[in-house]
Amino acid sequence: MSKCEENLEVKIWRGDSSGGEFIRYNVPREESQTILDVVYYVQRHLDPQLSYRYACRVGMCGSCGMMVNGKPRWTCRTHVDSVLNGNNVTIEPLRNLPVIKDLACDMTDFFDKWRKAKGIFEPTKTREDDIEPISPESAKRKIVAAAIECINCAVCYAACDVVEKSPAYLGPAALNRAWTLVNDVRDGGQKERLQAVAGDAGCHNCHSQQGCMTYCPNDLNPTLSIAGLKRETVAAALKGEI
Repeated sequence: MSKCEENLEVKIWRGDSSGGEFIRYNVPREESQTILDVVYYVQRHLDPQLSYRYACRVGMCGSCGMMVNGKPRWTCRTHVDSVLNGNNVTIEPLRNLPVIKDLACDMTDFFDKWRKAKGIFEPTKTREDDIEPISPESAKRKIVAAAIECINCAVCYAACDVVEKSPAYLGPAALNRAWTLVNDVRDGGQKERLQAVAGDAGCHNCHSQQGCMTYCPNDLNPTLSIAGLKRETVAAALKGEI
């Protein structure tokens, strides 16, 4: 029997944060099939009440994040062949986030932590001022460039064991964003930002297990960014700046 004649045994979580269960579905196997294709097939042909999120389908928006066989992934980029356990696939909502329904999570806490980490640019100039040129070869700009491509998909947040054990922890994405702003020479909110990320829920809670780096679909390294925040907050504390 060829791959295209086989059926996949798919288990999908159905329910919300108060409870639920896995429901089994038989899904036809196809060439170059992604996990998002599988979920789409179930909703389209087998269970129209299934709830999930997706948008671009080409790895740009990050909205289709789910747990696939226990690991956080963008389902549009995850091919079935790369994750099969025998002929079985288990699909769940992202870990560490409240579940609204089925595979759709509530992202409120995730984005609230982005704000708590002071992940908002604080300008030091007005629109009347000339644009400040920044050389792409400057040391700080290179640091920013290495971390700036985060699109807040929450895959790293779902991969983080610290978030699981300490729900107040700001998480890899929020801290990674703070690190890019710490290295932005135009930003004027450094003291407040360092105070925010040095607190009880901040960067010093990171255990450097690098789950965030392992699963980041954009190949970022939030653990490295958090290590930078640890150095900066300690230095600022020793100088009496925070």
